[in-house]
Amino acid sequence: MPAPALTDTAAALCVVLIFLVPCAGAGLALINAGLGRSRSAAHLMMSSLCVVAIAATVYFVCGFAWQGFVGGPSHSVSFSGKSWDWIAAGPLFLRHQVFEGSPASLAALLGMFSVGLAAMIPLGSGADRWRLGACCASTAVLAGWTYPLFAHWVWGGGWLAQLGTNYGLGQGFVDTGGASTIQAVGGLTALSIAWILGARRGKYTHDGMPSAIPGHNGVFVLFGCLLAWVGWLGLNSAGAILFNGAPPGRVVLVAINTTLTAAVAGLTAAAITHTRYGKPDASLTANGWIGGLAASSAGCAFVNPAAAAAIGLAAGVLVTFSVGWFEVQMSVDDPGGSISAHAMGGLWGVLSVGLFAEISASGHPGQWLAQLVGIATLIGFVLPLTYGLNWLLDRVYSQRVAAEGERQGMDLYELGAGAYPEFVTHSEEFTER
Repeated sequence: MPAPALTDTAAALCVVLIFLVPCAGAGLALINAGLGRSRSAAHLMMSSLCVVAIAATVYFVCGFAWQGFVGGPSHSVSFSGKSWDWIAAGPLFLRHQVFEGSPASLAALLGMFSVGLAAMIPLGSGADRWRLGACCASTAVLAGWTYPLFAHWVWGGGWLAQLGTNYGLGQGFVDTGGASTIQAVGGLTALSIAWILGARRGKYTHDGMPSAIPGHNGVFVLFGCLLAWVGWLGLNSAGAILFNGAPPGRVVLVAINTTLTAAVAGLTAAAITHTRYGKPDASLTANGWIGGLAASSAGCAFVNPAAAAAIGLAAGVLVTFSVGWFEVQMSVDDPGGSISAHAMGGLWGVLSVGLFAEISASGHPGQWLAQLVGIATLIGFVLPLTYGLNWLLDRVYSQRVAAEGERQGMDLYELGAGAYPEFVTHSEEFTER
């Protein structure tokens, strides 16, 4: 499969759009910090900075070498007379890569930012109890193996992208802006971390019923949603140009669809919570907004605005009810709503491509099946992989902080200073036992 060529205009626009992507990271950091306890706010922001740094470094060392780009060297296996590409074989440390605006060099830049986003998602599920060193080690595994492996299958010309060529399933697995590679991979890692860490002290009563632990700063959360929106506009638009060969003019449609999906999802979450509780819930509305952004990423270049609104409506419903389902039925403590917003939103976005996408005038029969194969791979392979790797890490280096650290607060225990030193930063749930 040859690498796509970019005009000078497309390359320049792509660079500008990629530079917007860190806004999404800043937004996720604020959302995670705002939805956590006040005594862990500085720790969450510090963790965000550290995982971005670790992810970028590991991706530089080996991540992009194993992700690669369409047309680059790779390892393949033959099955039933067909060649299946499973991992790239590029040089480590970005050696021999010429950074002059080629598609491969732009993919490396976007990948360095994208893997940081994926690594920040589990911070929301591990809030208030995940050790700084442990989340850095987990990020190294994600950036060095899990993310680049799956990203190669989708964006690097790997076997999921080859489903169209090998089996006539549409154009193969399609994901414009990372609904699967970033959102679902990050969200499924968040689920693994929540399972391994267990719930926060005081979250569940003795009979297993969850207790409300509200986020400490709604302003952080809602401002983070606005920053994330800006970053997603860059992420989805750059992905459409780089990975789908969209012309620069298609960026207008991508931006409209991204905005519509997030807007409708957020409004849907607000309406549902208003109906259920009498007033709209800010944190669930924020989760709905982010879930809409995650869902928009897969097919934003191939759906019309009406379909984007429908995708957002479904995402808002799915994310809102998913938060309660994980918390009550599954006993999964996810303070940031990362599993619902990113994993569930991303998976729905991937499926929506098969339902709503207009990839070409002639249509592509079997596209929905290609998307289902991708979803099955995420749930059946990526989730067990990321859980197993993090479980092994936990055996070597305990991922959960000691009980004293959780009581004292992650800020004081691991950083030596609180984000809000003039306030009382914990209640009495630890002294009541």
